[in-house]
Amino acid sequence: MEEKYARTMDELEKYACLWWPKEIREYADKFSILQTLLDTQEKFISILKLSNPNDADGMFNIIRASGFSLKCFLKHLMLLTDVGAEPLQRLNANFASLFPEGIMSYTIEGKKYSYKFNELPVKSKLDNKKMRVDTKENMQNSKCDEALTKDVIMLLVFGGACVNAKPRAVLHRCIISDFLNKDESIEQFVRQNYIRVSRIIAGRTANDLGNSMQNYAADYISKKLGDDYAVKVFGSIPGVSINDGKTETKFDIVVNRIADNSRYKPYVGIEVAFQETSNSVVERKGQEAAARFLSVVGKRSFVAYIIDGAGNFSRRAAGNIMCANSHCNVGCTQEEFDVLVDFIKEKLG
Repeated sequence: MEEKYARTMDELEKYACLWWPKEIREYADKFSILQTLLDTQEKFISILKLSNPNDADGMFNIIRASGFSLKCFLKHLMLLTDVGAEPLQRLNANFASLFPEGIMSYTIEGKKYSYKFNELPVKSKLDNKKMRVDTKENMQNSKCDEALTKDVIMLLVFGGACVNAKPRAVLHRCIISDFLNKDESIEQFVRQNYIRVSRIIAGRTANDLGNSMQNYAADYISKKLGDDYAVKVFGSIPGVSINDGKTETKFDIVVNRIADNSRYKPYVGIEVAFQETSNSVVERKGQEAAARFLSVVGKRSFVAYIIDGAGNFSRRAAGNIMCANSHCNVGCTQEEFDVLVDFIKEKLG
C-alpha cells in the first residue's frame, strides 16, 4: 500500500476536524427543512387556494388565522419560485435602484396596487439566517421579524406583476399571484415543483448526521469526479462478500469508472466512520475491516475509509484496524475529500 494514501490514525489526526463540520450540519439541515416543507405542503396549498390576489392583507390574515408559520410560508415560496438567499441578497444590495421610493407597484387583473416596504433593504446580509429560515428549528419557533418576512413574501408573491420593467425582470419567477384562488392551477403548480423535492430526500434520514455525512461525501466526490464515474450510496462491489458469498458486502459509497468494461473492472469501496463519541458502529466497522479488505483485494479493487471525529481518536483500536486494512484513509474535510478523489482517479483511471 502507498504511504501517500494509506495513512495511520496518528497521521489522520493532523487533518481531522474532530467535531461535526459546519458543512455537514448545514447539509443535514437542508434535508430536514425539505422534509418539513413536504409535511406542510397541504396546508400551504390550502392557504393559496383561500387567498385573493386582490387582497394581500387578506392573505396574511389567512396565514395567521391558520396558525401557519410566516417563516415556513416564506420558505415554501423561496422553493417554488427558485429564488433563494443569494438572489434575494443581490436584490437587497440593489434595492434603491429597483424600488427608489421604497414602494412596489404591481397590477392584478388590470388593477394597480402599491405596497410600501417596512424593513427592506436591510443593512446586514439578507441570508437564510437573517430571515430565520436556515434550520428546521428556526422555521418552527415563534421568533420572527414579521415586517421583514412580510416584505420578502410580498416580493415573491407579487414581484412578477410589478408595473416597472426593471424589478419585474429581476423577479420574473415570482408569479405566485397568478395562481392565488385558482384551485386546479395551484394544485398543479405546487405539486409539479415538489416532485423534485420528493426525489431529493427520498431514502434519506434528514436528521441523521451520520447518514448526512455519507450522502454529503458522496455528493462532493461525485461532483469532483464528473460524469465519467458512477458514485453510489450503499452500494456493493461484484463478488465481494464477508459471509462466504451468501450476500454481497455493502459499502457506504462505491465508485467505478463507467467506461471501464474490462473483465476485472476495479471499484473503490468507501466506508465512513465519523463519531464524536465511541459507539458500536465504529467497533463493527473495525471488526469487519480485515475480511472486507481481503475480499476486495481478491477482486482487484480498493478500500478507502473516511475516518474522523473525536470518538475515533479517543479510542483508536477500531481506527487502527481500519487504517491497516485500507488503501486510502482520509479525514472529513473538503481538502481531505480531494485527496480521496485523487486516489480514485489514480486507481480507476
